[in-house]
Amino acid sequence: MRRRLRPLIALVLAPVLTGCFASGGGTDAAGGAQDGSRLRVALAFPPAEGLSPYGADATILSRLGITEGLTALDANGAAAPALAASWRQENDRTWLFTLREATFQDGSKVTPAAVAAALTHATQAKPAPAALSGVTLTAKAEGGTGVRITTGDPDPILPLRLSSPSLAILAGKAYGKEDTKEGVDLVGSATGPFELTKVMGTTAATLDRYDDYWGGRAQASGIDVKFVADGTARAGALRTDQVDLAEAIPVAQAATLDEATREATATTRTTSLLLNTQKGPFKDAALRAAARQAVDTSAFAKGVYEGYADAGAGIYGPAVTWAAGKRTEPVGRAKAGKPDGTRITLATYDNRPELPEAAQVLKQQLEKAGFDVTLEVREYSRLESDALGGKFDAFVLARNTLVDTGDPVSVLASDYTCDGGYNIAQLCDKDVDRAVAKAEDATDTAKRQDAAMAAEARILGTDAVVPLVHQRIITGVAPSVTGALLDPYERTLVGTGTRR
Repeated sequence: MRRRLRPLIALVLAPVLTGCFASGGGTDAAGGAQDGSRLRVALAFPPAEGLSPYGADATILSRLGITEGLTALDANGAAAPALAASWRQENDRTWLFTLREATFQDGSKVTPAAVAAALTHATQAKPAPAALSGVTLTAKAEGGTGVRITTGDPDPILPLRLSSPSLAILAGKAYGKEDTKEGVDLVGSATGPFELTKVMGTTAATLDRYDDYWGGRAQASGIDVKFVADGTARAGALRTDQVDLAEAIPVAQAATLDEATREATATTRTTSLLLNTQKGPFKDAALRAAARQAVDTSAFAKGVYEGYADAGAGIYGPAVTWAAGKRTEPVGRAKAGKPDGTRITLATYDNRPELPEAAQVLKQQLEKAGFDVTLEVREYSRLESDALGGKFDAFVLARNTLVDTGDPVSVLASDYTCDGGYNIAQLCDKDVDRAVAKAEDATDTAKRQDAAMAAEARILGTDAVVPLVHQRIITGVAPSVTGALLDPYERTLVGTGTRR
């Protein structure tokens, strides 16, 4: 079993991490003003799924500039060209995407046939990518530059959906004999500006620049990545010049960094308390209502997050700018019951250092209300399968509500419907499913937003989820670094213009 890093004093921290961030591959191509040095990056989340391109690890690949899809998200959350230069809708179920001229990192061309094959593999992955929750699609090559994609039902947000990191386009060589996580070989198979060349389990990875990237040659010659679950260690590494970029700096460590080295970004990430509706004490809606009543969200925004967050208002926070004006009261809430010493297990993970503290505050609030709470904290990769399997009564999760597709409805389908692939609350409610389905069917943007908020009201009415705070993420950026890509969707970090 791999030991988690523990908070270390700076005297101990520096020598420990010095070896971790020594250049692990490639060379500083020019080593001077013409060519950026290798970047040293500390990420908070070790791979939980062997760097599968289809699950949560897909975001790691996109943040490091390894993979990309047919489309991307622009600053306003709209679909923008990526490997597809353009697209048009032929009818309510069919879209034609026109590819730009690009190559995979092994030098082979990005062809319509290769793109169609990559998307077909994604549709066959088990479990299915969250971006494909409730969606069936087929992709076929069309001429020398076209890919025609047909969905089983009308899908008005298909260009947004294809921007998901879990629908990245990979070369045919990436796939083994069977479409499993273990059967995907990322080395030399992606299309981004940086090529994955070496993976050291869940501890480190090495990337080299891909010089023939369609978007232009990256300024950094490569990236040395270390997965550091301990937030104090990440902040300490930045202070001691062992790291150039460190994601998810704990708010408790923000004051220890120079103001010029910390970047706070408003995000679409909401931290919530999820209650297991399928089994255990919280199968009882009255006890869920009692838990919700016990929670004082102001204690999290002001205390735990030290002002780097807003009190929880719903599934969507202030970064989803249209949501507040469309929010309605929760529908169908049960009357709160009496806990009377009901025993519950509350779990969370320590990759985001605020979460254990938030869970401790929750424990106190719930115990004050009459629950008997056992708290369990692990590193995320050692916790995910148990959480998805419904082995905890309650779970504290930080979730980017637009990360999967950029569409507000997608997170509702994946997290709160009977067939959702990331349904930690184990919620299966017919009224919720109907409301989400109605939102999925809406094609007009304003009507889709209205329907999403109506579905949110239904979900909040079940008390399966209690929003705690809407986060601002702090990224540590060394003064020598320019061009870091910080966005509210947390899909990007390093790009062609990132250098030191």
